[in-house]
Amino acid sequence: MIKPLADRVVLKSIEAEETTKSGILLASNSKEKPHIAEVVAVGPGGMVDGKEVKMQLVVGDKVIFSKYAGTEVKYDDEEYIIVRQDDVLATIEK
Repeated sequence: MIKPLADRVVLKSIEAEETTKSGILLASNSKEKPHIAEVVAVGPGGMVDGKEVKMQLVVGDKVIFSKYAGTEVKYDDEEYIIVRQDDVLATIEK
């Protein structure tokens, strides 16, 4: 398992829907990568760049993250994105 350091968060993208709300089937190449993901691991926080960082995310949160944020990583045939907590824009409430 990937264990993030400091204020980093490991995300797993949630697959985009294959059809639009009106029922139009989307081709796989026309789909944009989703910016919605599930948190799979959270770093401990602590002192980052001279400031105290308290982690607000927990494993299992569904989040919206910045389009160009993070680093994509492939581990055990799964794709993950490692971002700073600041790159997460919002959580999705159920």
